[in-house]
Amino acid sequence: MRLLFIGDIVGKPGRDLLRQGLPGLVECHQIDFVIANAENSAGGFGITREIGEQILDLGVDVMTSGNHIWDKKEALDYIGTEPRLLRPANYPAGVPGNGSYLARSRDGRSVGVISLMGRVFMLNIDDPFSVVLREIDRLRERARIIFVDFHAEATSEKLAMGWYLDGKVSAVVGTHTHVQTADERILPKGTAYLTDAGMTGPHDSIIGVEVEAALGRFLTALPARFETATANPRLNAVIVEADDRTGLATDIERIQYSADELRDLGRSVLDTPERTARGARERERISAAAGVPSARSRRAGVPERGGAPRQ
Repeated sequence: MRLLFIGDIVGKPGRDLLRQGLPGLVECHQIDFVIANAENSAGGFGITREIGEQILDLGVDVMTSGNHIWDKKEALDYIGTEPRLLRPANYPAGVPGNGSYLARSRDGRSVGVISLMGRVFMLNIDDPFSVVLREIDRLRERARIIFVDFHAEATSEKLAMGWYLDGKVSAVVGTHTHVQTADERILPKGTAYLTDAGMTGPHDSIIGVEVEAALGRFLTALPARFETATANPRLNAVIVEADDRTGLATDIERIQYSADELRDLGRSVLDTPERTARGARERERISAAAGVPSARSRRAGVPERGGAPRQ
């Protein structure tokens, strides 16, 4: 099975990239299942029902989140009625929503998704290391393939989670910093790992925020209204291939493309003579798309294949 995970969608620039690129990504890479972190999709902070429905309608199968999940008040009601929107599983008991979800791929295979949040330099919520085992045990009854989005600040905590879950899940991919890392690999027991998938949003910014506003806060220590930037939108994502029999990863690729590259790649998809039935339906909705991987996987102890993402 081929899983596509899209890094933090930031505001309208991120949603526009998703609208332009997702159908082509699915076709070019023969994607079976799509996950996206959507906690910043509404104006850069939080999510609304309307925006969540838009993201699901575009073809995302499950939305994960993190510490910004409650930034919009209506998320409290929305998450209670939409099981495909996850909040971190290690929030205390009684918090609305769920932290994991058992879904079906486009061809009916079972996929488990877990949303989890770190505690280093973040909220002091429940221990993610003990909570995640409980969620894995619950999902394992019906799914071999399990994907974990670990929303955390510290690289050390993310690495610890990767090694802790090696051999227990298909992939552990980090989010939250909005900066894509170049350390993708398959750990010794078969779990794919990436410290951070990056963000899908404006890259001429300070992690999605207008530069001047963020600089003002650093220079003066005064409160400043943060606005989502718009310049140079880029889609950051990672593709994980997992064995259906074992649930373990066989490949991991990170991708990063600008809006122009998405548009060019979309045209190349449209010109492809051999189309699958699913691809033919999706092309009718494509205005631009992406799909060529820009960094190949590497295994622990094996030299890196490929290079850095295209800039």
